Amino acid sequence: MIKIASRYLYDVAAATRAEDLHHLLQRAIELEHATIPPYTTALLSLKPDTNQEIRDIIHSVTIDEMLHMAIAANVLNAIGGRPRIDDPDFVPSYPGHLPMDIGEGLIVGLEGFSRDLVKNVFMEIEEPEEPIEFPVARALSVDQPEPTFATIGQFYRAVIDKIADLGDAVVTGDAARQVVSEAWFGDRLFPITSAAAACRALTLIVEEGEGTPVSPVDPDGDLAHYYRFAEIFHGRRLVKDETATNGYSYSGPAITIDADGVYPLVANQRAEDLDPDSDARRHANQFGFTYTKLLKALQRTFDGEPGQLDAALGLMFELKLTGQLLCALPAIVDGQQTGKNAGPPFEYREFNV
Repeated sequence: MIKIASRYLYDVAAATRAEDLHHLLQRAIELEHATIPPYTTALLSLKPDTNQEIRDIIHSVTIDEMLHMAIAANVLNAIGGRPRIDDPDFVPSYPGHLPMDIGEGLIVGLEGFSRDLVKNVFMEIEEPEEPIEFPVARALSVDQPEPTFATIGQFYRAVIDKIADLGDAVVTGDAARQVVSEAWFGDRLFPITSAAAACRALTLIVEEGEGTPVSPVDPDGDLAHYYRFAEIFHGRRLVKDETATNGYSYSGPAITIDADGVYPLVANQRAEDLDPDSDARRHANQFGFTYTKLLKALQRTFDGEPGQLDAALGLMFELKLTGQLLCALPAIVDGQQTGKNAGPPFEYREFNV
């Protein structure tokens, strides 16, 4: 389970105006984005035409994380802030903690797919909290002793409660900055034009990640992220089961892992570690440039040019193709074969476009 520094809850509780929430939503954008490179790296490590069910599951979660990042950016724009995406500091350092001071030892890196990776990292990231009430934002005084950690679900619910309390007066942002994309996200990405819309959008983030307090299924009828990854780990689809106490069990069709269909990637690959004259270095550099162009396109998208989203989606496809070519290549270091394939370096490259 993601555990964040609980001071973020105290910051939410202390907020009296929209501006007090700006830095908190920026951190939420950074957190949602930070899950995308690890999931994408696992996807790129799957050889073409292999492990299709696993590929579909990880891809579906990755798309949801893109949606959640966009939702958080829309909400920040709606309350008069500005998402900061085109920034070297926006890109996490892997391996390391996720943004928002993630605690309890969870270190996230960029690795090829494995069952252990799904269990120890992906399921840990997406694990839902226990069904609880969320009194922190309303009941705790901001000068009380601070507990060590809180969950990301508690954080989002605290923000939801705060925006509901502050009401429509905080929704002062330019409506032209609201981004929608029916082609990619259907009606799940909608304009934030009221406090109620902001609360509904942020609730979607929580429920798609965690499910509801009584079901592993989100309101759209899909399994929440944790349970999708658990299907990979358990090797079975999660299906309704009247004989199980909770109404579901991992007793559906088998999900098999073809270990030969996974490239043995160098973990946490840096482009500069590859031989300068190798094909892998050339593709790694191209990957970094394309990734940076993607961040720049997303910045323009949320800075009032929603039409730039199509350009960003095109860059996502280009990133995928470059990554597939890269991961098929051997990692050569100091003129020597390492026995592994080159991994995708999610690195910010300084250049003007």
